[in-house]
Amino acid sequence: MFKLSEIKELIKLLDQTSSVHELEIESEGMKLAIRKPDRTEAEGAAVQVTPYAYPFTPAHQPLNPQQAAHPVSEVPVTPQPSSLPEEGPLHKIVSPMVGTFYSAASPELPSFVSVGDRVSEKSTVCIIEAMKLMNELEAEIKGEIVSVLAENGQLVEYGQPLFLVKPE
Repeated sequence: MFKLSEIKELIKLLDQTSSVHELEIESEGMKLAIRKPDRTEAEGAAVQVTPYAYPFTPAHQPLNPQQAAHPVSEVPVTPQPSSLPEEGPLHKIVSPMVGTFYSAASPELPSFVSVGDRVSEKSTVCIIEAMKLMNELEAEIKGEIVSVLAENGQLVEYGQPLFLVKPE
């Protein structure tokens, strides 16, 4: 099983090297493939998201049949500047990978964190689904959640801010 911290390091390494564009690793029956898009793919990429239930739900059914039949064509990836708190230095918790943001472990459960919640370094704040793997994202800082910047089921990009935390 690949650890989230290991995946983050591999993504950083791939991002920092200019000669390596694709990395594929197989270990203990698990396969991880990371590919850096070329410029034309990155510039011309259009985002289309079809929301589905969490893959670990029993039926693998769409959240809402009408939503599944009509893919979302626009996904906001950055919050409006006026919606961000303007108090002191805030820590950004960013997405370590491209994937789907889930605020809870399943649709029936409450969100891992909400605005005003206190978190520690090991607190799970969300799940990022990538390549059918559920990756729990930890806060990695002690503080208070002051803003949640992603919507449940939203496609998020590598490095995209997901939460703002007021450090303690």
